[in-house]
Amino acid sequence: MSDILSIDPKLVSVGEFHNYMLGSIAPRPIAFVSTIDKNGKVNLSPFSFFNAFGSNPPLMIFSPARRVRDNTTKHTLENVWEVPEAVINIVNYPMVEQMSLASTEYAKGVDEFVKSGFTPAPSQRVKPPRVLEAPVSYECVVKEVIETGKEGGAAILVICEIILGHFNKNFLDGNNRIIPQKIDLVGRMGGDYYVRASGEALFEIEKPTKKVGIGVDSIPESIRLSDVLTGNNLGKLGNVEQLPTQDEINEFVELHNLKNLKNIYSKDELQKYIHTLAKNLLELNQTSDAWKVLLFS
Repeated sequence: MSDILSIDPKLVSVGEFHNYMLGSIAPRPIAFVSTIDKNGKVNLSPFSFFNAFGSNPPLMIFSPARRVRDNTTKHTLENVWEVPEAVINIVNYPMVEQMSLASTEYAKGVDEFVKSGFTPAPSQRVKPPRVLEAPVSYECVVKEVIETGKEGGAAILVICEIILGHFNKNFLDGNNRIIPQKIDLVGRMGGDYYVRASGEALFEIEKPTKKVGIGVDSIPESIRLSDVLTGNNLGKLGNVEQLPTQDEINEFVELHNLKNLKNIYSKDELQKYIHTLAKNLLELNQTSDAWKVLLFS
């Protein structure tokens, strides 16, 4: 029996497939958008159909999509049609509950800043205020609004160009770069779930842009088909530019007295032990030493 459930979105309800999308296309960053209408009434609302799409010019897009249940549009969309400006505030963990409260469907004209308890701070180049408590806020002009359909669930792309960014210095290092461990961002999952980007949820992967790795296909088959090493382990092994030399392997083996292992374990037992040792080294980001262990066997 197959482990794969295949669904044609045209054969299920919009809401059903919408839920599959929200549960799997995640975590999604949250645009906490403040807008203003032609009468000066402020609106504040979060959107997780959102991301950055370029830096020259710096562009972000969020989608106040048509509501699936009744095909109505959102006050944020109505505001940017009237006043094509927005402030996109970034959400971190200390403000997530208040942000969620602001997503309540209050009547038009109700100020979500007041309802959620956030502090409006005057923007410098656009009319909508920014959220003072946000770690980062971007003042934007709306360049274009693209409607992809007229039915419930249809995306409406609001293309925003950043004209001024505000960064809380408490989340910057000495070089004015954002510290991931301090900014404590959150992302949207499916249903009522969020994810917190902090602690053990944060990890580093060296970008393969400064070098050309050997690739998983260049890893010897006895290692590549290991029952111990994972796909992540193989990816890390394949990201080295070159394998250690025989002299480097011999020096490592001598230093750690690995030769005696061949007198202790059978061939199959030795391979499992060596692969487990290499796996532990890889998880400590000691990739070169992991290769030395693997090539010794």
